[in-house]
Order: sequence, then C-alpha cells, then structure tokens
Amino acid sequence: MSDESPKEEILVNVTPSEVRAALLENGILQEVFIERAARRGLISNIYKGRVSRVLPGMQAAFIDIGLERTAFLHASDIAVADEDRADEPCIKDLLREGDGVMVQVAKDPLGKKGARLTTYITLPSRHLVLLPHSQTVGVSARIEDDDERERLRSMVEQMLEEQGQGCGAIVRTVAEGAADEAILADLKYTLKLWEVVQERCRLANVKTLVHEDLSLPLRMLRDQVTTDVERILVDSEADFTAMQEFAKTYLPDAEVMLELYKRRRPIFDLHGVEEEISKSLDRTIPLKSGGYLIFDQTEAMTTVDVNTGAYVGHRNLEETIFRTNLEAAVATARQLRLRNLGGIIIIDFIDMEEEDHRASVMQALERSLARDRARHQVTPVSALGLVQMTRKRTRESLQHVLGEDCPCCKGRGFVLTAETVCFEIFREIIRQSRQFDFEEVLVLAHQDVIDLLLDEQAAGLVEIEEQAGKSIRLQTESLYLQDQFDVVLM
Repeated sequence: MSDESPKEEILVNVTPSEVRAALLENGILQEVFIERAARRGLISNIYKGRVSRVLPGMQAAFIDIGLERTAFLHASDIAVADEDRADEPCIKDLLREGDGVMVQVAKDPLGKKGARLTTYITLPSRHLVLLPHSQTVGVSARIEDDDERERLRSMVEQMLEEQGQGCGAIVRTVAEGAADEAILADLKYTLKLWEVVQERCRLANVKTLVHEDLSLPLRMLRDQVTTDVERILVDSEADFTAMQEFAKTYLPDAEVMLELYKRRRPIFDLHGVEEEISKSLDRTIPLKSGGYLIFDQTEAMTTVDVNTGAYVGHRNLEETIFRTNLEAAVATARQLRLRNLGGIIIIDFIDMEEEDHRASVMQALERSLARDRARHQVTPVSALGLVQMTRKRTRESLQHVLGEDCPCCKGRGFVLTAETVCFEIFREIIRQSRQFDFEEVLVLAHQDVIDLLLDEQAAGLVEIEEQAGKSIRLQTESLYLQDQFDVVLM
C-alpha cells in the first residue's frame, strides 16, 4: 500500500434549516458533519452556569447551563490553582450549590445523558489551541519530525512568555512548517478572545451562553483543511462569501481552494455521497469480495461481526479468511469514522490460524485508523479472537442524528410474531373471563393477527370460546402494530 497521502475534498451543502459537510479522500466519503438550526452542536460553547447539585459520592456536580437537562461536571475536569498536587481535591471543596461557574461543553448531550462539562477552557484557532488554565505547551503527536516539534514548542513558549498572560497552548498539526508570523497572529487572536470571554462571563447572568463556537462551514475551514485538501465546494453563495472572508483573514492558503458550486445536480450527489450516507444507516455493509460486516450499535458498545458470505477464494480456506479480514479491517475503520461511532467497539474478525495473518490484519486496521482525528486505542487480538478498541465519543453518532427508535419495536430490533400475539390474546380472554361478567368479547388487532385467528388458530379460538363460555368477535384495526391488540368486554 502506498504511503502517499490521499487527496481530500470537502463538500458543503446548505439549506435554510440544515447544513451538511462531507469529507472525501480520493473520492470516497470518510466523514459527515451535520448541523441543524433547531439543534446545533454545543461542543466548545462556553456558559456561565449555576451549580444545581453537588454529589460528593460521585465526585461530581450537576450544572444548570440553561438547557433541557442539567450538565455533568466531574472533579477531575475542574481547573485548580495547584496543578501539581497528587490527590484529587474533594468536589465539596471546589463547588457549592448556587455557585456561578464558567464551563465549556466537552461532549454534546448523548441519548438521555446531559452534556459533559469542563472548566479547563480551550480556545482553538487555526494553528494552536489556547489553554488559559495551564502553562504547558504541547505539540500534536501527528507532527513526527523531532526538529520541527522542538522548533514549534520553543517558539510558542517564547511567544507566550512575551505576551505575559500565564497561559499554555497545544500546537495543532497544521502548524507544521507554518511561519512564525502566522502562529503569533493566532496566539494574539486567542488571547484577545479570552479577555472578551472573561469580561462577558463577569457581566452575564447565570445559565447564559457566553461564547459560541463557529458555524459548521467555518469550523470545516478551521479544523479540517490541511495540505491534503485540494478543493472546497460550497452550494450557498452567502456561506461561500462568509468562508471567503474567514479564509482571507485567517487562512490565506485556503482561499484558492474555495469554489461556489452552481450546477443543477445536488452537490451531495457527487461521488455518491447521498447514497453512502444512506448505506451507513444499514446494519449490514457488503464487501467487494462478497463478504460483509454486521454493525450492532447498543448503549454499552458497538459490535462488528465479519463474515465471508459468498467469497470462497482461489486457494484455500485460510487464504479466503485472511483476504476477507484484510478488507474488513479497512472497511471497519472507514465506517467508524463515517458513522461517528464511539465508546467501546468489539470487532469479531474471522478466526485465523497463522500468526502473520493476524499481525497483517491488525496492521491494516491501525493503518486505516491513522487518519481518524478522533482519539482511539486498539488492543491486540484477545484469546477469544476479538479485537477490542475505544474511540473517543464527543458528538452523537450519525444514526442518532438522523434517526430514532422504531415505533413498532421501540428500538429492540424485533416485534412479536402474529402467532405469539394470538396466544397472548387467548390468555387475556381467559384472564378476563375469570374476573368479570360479560356477554361477548371483541378483539381488536392487526390484520395479520386477525387472519391467523381465522385460519391456523381457528380451532384454538373455538376452544377459548368454549372455555370462557362467551362468543368472540374479531375486528381489524388498521392503525394497530402487529403486536398491539385490545380485548374489549361487551
């Protein structure tokens, strides 16, 4: 496999109520970002919150920042004056109920959980991230050249010392090879922004938004544009102009990449992006070899099952399994990014007998994950043949953004069979007949259930009538789900 970096392209699709951005590598969709006007992401937003409840047993507090659900702040996420102390301070010594506190959203609300907060404020710019509550300078691990790492660290340390603000910073990957002037301009901008944020927080009431992160199109420019990006297509003239102005001020090199998309064909139809998004919601992902992956996303973890399917190979079974697993490793890494799956992930590759085959599959997985910006950790193959990994979860998965639990099965993934429902109806009639007096029973149910009661279960229905000593009438309810029914006593 070539080590040459893939060429990237960014597509931005804007409608009045929704903005979507797609990141493609060599024409293949890798990531999707969605921002809806009614439900904008909260990550990096800064609030002046009010401590609503302190929980010493959990070393945490619930903070009201004006959202539907209170947000969660752990003691380890609270900036303290003495950073060198070994023990974690007690939450009761840091916060009291009713206190006002400046907090930043670290994780969006996920499912039934409120937002995760931190008081370690970060203010990102193009080349660096300002750390107002720290005095350390870090450099992105993606910058591998030791000399460049040392140059950047020394330069930023000197700049911070000259500014005299007592802050720290993280140097971002895009700073590699950047001019001193560009990095200094970013530093001055973030320091000024920090002053503004502090003043706003001082004057604001509690439960108030103090600082909101950039809109999605501008965040794509700030966070996703690297030297690998060849062009950025935008289908909205207003957003194209805003991105031009932003690029002109902060990212001069990115200005030439911007193009206004004017063709009649929808922009997400390019490279089959719309189709790929639709496929990413499927449970099963086919592989080119004929094998397939099965993704099961639950509250606790995500599991990925690899199957050979129709692929029989050309040599022997071990070779067939090896080739399927290699393809599955690459496809799984891409799907994790595309679906934005986080937390614990278990990959069940097909068992391989040869050690070098297992090593090659792990290398393929690690190599495919290398371009994933989300922090991840992969463990070696376990004794059960499973690969366990974690991927940092900061925003909701694509499935949760675009979908909701099925009203028929309530997220279980199945509904009761018509036969099972028939037996439940029989039991309910017997139960009612032993408790109440009535002349007749009316059963309201789905068409498939009524059909079964009149056909295969007709003998059972007659037997229940004799047992209850009452006649039973059946009525189809077109709005009922298959496992929904009512037994009405007449």
